[in-house]
Amino acid sequence: MGVSVEPMPMDRGEAAAEVLRPHAEHTFAAELAALAAQDDRPRPARWKLSPWAVATYLLGGALPDGTVITPKYVGPRHIVEVAVTTLATDRALLLLGVPGTAKTWVSEHLAAAVSGDSTLLVQGTAGTPEETIRYGWNYARLLAQGPSRDALVPSPVMRAMAAGAVARIEELTRVPADVQDTLITILSEKTLPIPELGQEVQAVRGFNLIATANDRDRGVNELSSALRRRFNTVVLPLPESAEAEVDIVSRRVAQIGRSLDLPAPPDGLDEIRRVVTVFRELRDGVTADGRTRLKSPSGALSTAEAISVVTHGLALAAHFGDGVLRPSDVAAGVLGAVVRDPAADRVIWREYLEAVVRERDGWTDFYRACREVTP
Repeated sequence: MGVSVEPMPMDRGEAAAEVLRPHAEHTFAAELAALAAQDDRPRPARWKLSPWAVATYLLGGALPDGTVITPKYVGPRHIVEVAVTTLATDRALLLLGVPGTAKTWVSEHLAAAVSGDSTLLVQGTAGTPEETIRYGWNYARLLAQGPSRDALVPSPVMRAMAAGAVARIEELTRVPADVQDTLITILSEKTLPIPELGQEVQAVRGFNLIATANDRDRGVNELSSALRRRFNTVVLPLPESAEAEVDIVSRRVAQIGRSLDLPAPPDGLDEIRRVVTVFRELRDGVTADGRTRLKSPSGALSTAEAISVVTHGLALAAHFGDGVLRPSDVAAGVLGAVVRDPAADRVIWREYLEAVVRERDGWTDFYRACREVTP
């Protein structure tokens, strides 16, 4: 007769180690604790850190005791300062930018640093219902007991209002316009009415909201003027220089690689720099030296896509190669990112390969690898 053995329960530390992608407040718990311990500046109500410490957490730096805070966002300091300051006012924050400019990443880390909780999240889609932003009902209790607070299921926004925390809404412009407008009363009056109960939830001090929106989604579900006035909009730009983008890609690939138990490549910087160069040149429509005009493909070719391409290449090198990141490991990923429209983008890619990559010194292996995977 077989014996069933129940798995031993994991303690909190072991459970966190098994999570594929821990929340920011868990991944960087030591940094947040170090900042809190040495942060003697004024903090807004219910903030875990002062605005200065929140900005330091995002941008990185060294504390007086020698603790190194790793940068979570590489970009202009004033952008982070404006975003943090907005959360300390009565206006909500809208992070706007093209795909891959770290809007979600910045949103998560802001919530983690301010409230210690980045999980009060609404993912916006074309099918997001009003209940996701306001509240829903436990229908079994509703039928058995009638409308009551016990039968009510609070949304992440309602929970944030009650706790004085930061709520997040991803891809706000993908949410239907009538659902978006449920935020107007919440953001202007700081109140969420519950007409079924004749009650309301009033936001306590510390509550605010961060929304993200894709710059390319304009015209999908534009924010009404009434709603837009409730937000302070901060535009997150693409990295200013190639070296800054290489640094961002290198850092994120290293973080993701560690979470996937991939070995650190002994020398992968050359391939990262090639991927970033290709993406920037095709994105900008001109070569880095400014001499050759290029056609841009339909895809965004964002920093996030470069991170994905290099991470996939690192996995190939680790599992099917010698662990060294080579052109053959990233070529297929680059092709997939560039050629989204099989007809038009393939022509643009071939022209770029022959006119630019083929003639570039030191890029012969990369050119051959890309030609091999290009149909």
